Amino acid sequence: MVNKSLQDSSLPLWPEAAQTLLALMHAQGEVARLSEREQLFSALLVSVNAVLWAFDWESRRVLYVSPAYERIFGRSAGLLLSDYNHWRDSIYPDDLDYAERSLAEVLVKGAVEDREYRIIAADGQVRWLSDKCFINRQAEPGQPVIIVGIAEDITDKKQMETELQRLATTDVLTQSSNRRHFFECAHREFQQARHQGTPLAFLLLDIDDFKVINDSYGHQEGDNVLQRIAESGRAALRRGDVFGRVGGEEFAAVFPGCAPDMAMQVAERLQREIQRLSFSHGDQTFGITVSQGLTSLTAEDESVDSLFARADAAMYKAKHQGKNRIICG
Repeated sequence: MVNKSLQDSSLPLWPEAAQTLLALMHAQGEVARLSEREQLFSALLVSVNAVLWAFDWESRRVLYVSPAYERIFGRSAGLLLSDYNHWRDSIYPDDLDYAERSLAEVLVKGAVEDREYRIIAADGQVRWLSDKCFINRQAEPGQPVIIVGIAEDITDKKQMETELQRLATTDVLTQSSNRRHFFECAHREFQQARHQGTPLAFLLLDIDDFKVINDSYGHQEGDNVLQRIAESGRAALRRGDVFGRVGGEEFAAVFPGCAPDMAMQVAERLQREIQRLSFSHGDQTFGITVSQGLTSLTAEDESVDSLFARADAAMYKAKHQGKNRIICG
């Protein structure tokens, strides 16, 4: 039999013990939930392929950087947290001034979301980052100014943009500028020459008897001729000259800052390069010639179209005078 006095004396203690036990169980549950949240948050940070960071503006100290930093930059997060200059040193030299100026703009704008710059990873690879940053506007006066940001690796996107731009502006067969891109560049050079009062020359080139080449040796050999002409153009023209394929067997060039006598020297050099070309088809070999029309900017020219028209007329004049020559118009 249980001692009644002992049983009676212990009764008041049961509610308190139960409450304490329930409190402990609740606390353990909260700890478990917090631990689960922390593990989930850590797992998310590891899986996100972007660098989350926090920066103390006054002390120039990186307060936090997510695990993706070491994957993208290939550098130690610990070294960055100890010295902000590790971030600066990783930025591509040509982009450093912009990266620092755009970071400072967040102090005025509150947020800067269009920052794009390059970094040099530890393996020497150049990567593009899109680095958005925001200022902590909730900080009370006297509190540190904290900038937070997210830096995403957009290297693949940039490479795709570059390739799309190349495809949009390049003649696929000859790897020269296509007609649209050539005339865009020619128009720009025309406007600049007009504005600066500098000379400009325009050249139009057509392969002589190109149809005979296609008919005699096939279109594959004709494509080879076009490719070799483009190579000759790149070899003979000066740095800064614009060269492109503007028709089936027609190429054109613009010579910025080139006086008429110098333009003729460039055209003659191109003519010689093309005359040296030799082609083989089975047991046959053959060469090619071109007819060129050359003209220069005058005070009366209002657009690049007038130069193109004169060069075109001069080129056909070269055809009618026996081909394989340069005529000035």
